[in-house]
Amino acid sequence: MQTLPTAPGSAAPMAAFDTTIHRRKTRPVPVGEITIGGGHPVVVQSMINEDTLDIEGSVAAIRRLHELGCEIVRVTVPSMAHAKALATIRETLARTYRPVPIVADVHHNGMKIALEVAKHVDKVRINPGLYVFEKPKGDRTEYTQAEFDEIGQKIRETLEPLVVSLRDQGKSMRIGVNHGSLAERMLFTYGDTPEGMVESALEFIRICESLDFRNLVISLKASRVPVMLAAYRLMVRRMDELGMDYPLHLGVTEAGDGEYGRIKSTAGIGTLLAEGIGDTIRVSLTEAPEKEIPVCYSILQALGLRKTMVEYVACPSCGRTLFNLEEVLHKVREATKHLTGLDIAVMGCIVNGPGEMADADYGYVGKTPGYISLYRGRDEIKKVPEDQGVAELIDLIKQDGRWVDPED
Repeated sequence: MQTLPTAPGSAAPMAAFDTTIHRRKTRPVPVGEITIGGGHPVVVQSMINEDTLDIEGSVAAIRRLHELGCEIVRVTVPSMAHAKALATIRETLARTYRPVPIVADVHHNGMKIALEVAKHVDKVRINPGLYVFEKPKGDRTEYTQAEFDEIGQKIRETLEPLVVSLRDQGKSMRIGVNHGSLAERMLFTYGDTPEGMVESALEFIRICESLDFRNLVISLKASRVPVMLAAYRLMVRRMDELGMDYPLHLGVTEAGDGEYGRIKSTAGIGTLLAEGIGDTIRVSLTEAPEKEIPVCYSILQALGLRKTMVEYVACPSCGRTLFNLEEVLHKVREATKHLTGLDIAVMGCIVNGPGEMADADYGYVGKTPGYISLYRGRDEIKKVPEDQGVAELIDLIKQDGRWVDPED
């Protein structure tokens, strides 16, 4: 909470404002050593590309992601052989590296597969639109309540053994709805809408609750950001009405690659996180999974939800700039990017520098040609020749005991 200064011509201070993101309160859901929701930090996830039957390749891929900061790793399990391979993957990770929280993705009439893989992973993800196949009827003109209920009962019978298995093992489930794969029954009843996505999730949630299983995480992904935003917001409203507090997994599915894929993911995930919605995230890029992790952490850092790297504050440069700002920022970043928890400002001139970087831990400011002024917070500490600026900044951080040497 921050209080604004006194308004001009008034003795009373201006109204206080709150810059903190207040996250929606959710229940804690365990996934191995990680907890999603319950006030825990927003969890970063990704998914390997390797065929799960490739034990060596899958172990290596999971380890690469985990070492980069991916806290939960998802794998695909399209067959019983793939499910059984997870036992070896899990054992190999524990023996050669360390246990890693793993989620198994199960689709298409996957009851037997899901029951097997539930023995070997920490969470099972199911897609309500694909878990029980409903053959479309092109000439359908209505969906009777009896037909609706019949399929609902079949879903319950198919889902119940998995729910009981996960419940008894203390494991978790993600009910992962996708806009592009809604069941025919939901499409016919609600249309291709966020409401259909939410009702699809609620149907599965109610089955789980009836079996006293609440280790649930919910996702409602879409490839179009407005649909994704509407679905999650509606889900929150419906859960609030029903007294549900399940954590949400955020993502824009099939976001693409490159700059636009990152912007699209940030627009969806970042918007909801800023509203306090979301407990775990996955950025879905058509690139190597390792490329997703920095985007996740950048979104969280920009919103102040997690601090895992240096926050750089830098002006865009203008005619007042007294040095090559882009070049200097690159040098400062290369020298300090391995640090965590610091805010470092690189400002090109004195006009905006001290004010714009007031919240930074350290400042690097061009005040006079050929010289750099170094700041600790709001206080100017020293003026040094420009070619010594980066070295002197490092020395200042070392003096304060906030420096660690980079790993080789």
